[in-house]
Amino acid sequence: MGQGGAAVAPPMVVARGIGKSVTDSTGTLTILRDIDFSLAAGQTVAIVGASGSGKSTLLSIIAGLDTPSTGTVHLAGVDLFALDEDQRAAVRAQKVGFVFQSFQLLGNLTALENVMLPLELAGRSDARSAATEMLKRVGLGERLGHYPKLLSGGEQQRVALARAFVVHPAVLLADEPTGSLDFATGEKVMELMFALNRELGTTLVLVTHDRGIAARCERRITIEAGRMAD
Repeated sequence: MGQGGAAVAPPMVVARGIGKSVTDSTGTLTILRDIDFSLAAGQTVAIVGASGSGKSTLLSIIAGLDTPSTGTVHLAGVDLFALDEDQRAAVRAQKVGFVFQSFQLLGNLTALENVMLPLELAGRSDARSAATEMLKRVGLGERLGHYPKLLSGGEQQRVALARAFVVHPAVLLADEPTGSLDFATGEKVMELMFALNRELGTTLVLVTHDRGIAARCERRITIEAGRMAD
């Protein structure tokens, strides 16, 4: 219990003893070893390190998309790797949003349909109105019917942000979200991401090589040669 008898909120993400190795005909490659951290609800965290240091692998393990060789991840109190693949997918659908460098929008769907998709998969009857509101929130109220190929890179990333945040995820995982954008556009996208994070109380975990973005996060986790350096 905290001061005044208030309950202390449990951590949103807990990684314990995470290791990842892959073996092929040339031998065993260790990607991650002995990774330990916990993240509070609503915290903003940057995972930084050189290319090939294991940052994106760590992000995939936090999401339950990749399986660690050793260790556990608890996400919103759920032990991800005590679940089977279908159960992990269900947790992701309920708790996790994703933003990628390559946007990963579906080209045959309009901006509105891309943002509606996770809501429809969750069985939400208000998918159209909720998606419309979120697209307005990211400044794309005039682009609802546009397909991704008709949108600029910055607009596509804002659609991706709307799609990620529309389900009000407990955790948002972003892998180099400004990596394919010019500086000014990337700045606008990050402003929006941090604003939505504050509004919704989402735990935000960013993989980035951009020191400016990392400095804006409350915490930084540095990965060097597969280990935590700080």
